[in-house]
Amino acid sequence: MLVLVKCGTHFILGVFMDNLVSVKEAARRLGGISYWTVCKWFSQGKLQRTKVGGRTMIRESELARMMVDGGKSPAPKRSSKPAAS
Repeated sequence: MLVLVKCGTHFILGVFMDNLVSVKEAARRLGGISYWTVCKWFSQGKLQRTKVGGRTMIRESELARMMVDGGKSPAPKRSSKPAAS
């Protein structure tokens, strides 16, 4: 099935991508980054995990979103108060 997925301001056209991959495979697909970097991104909220039994897996659609966004986290909210001088 073809789907159009919106990732931020980008759109991805492709086949339905909801297969699950291991953390190790996700690290490889994200450019050979460290397993521990992927785990850190879970705790920072940059990447969502899916638990299957006792295993941590990642949806391929989540990997696609990460690749389009470039690993960017949402910008921190700024205070409306002026900085103290």
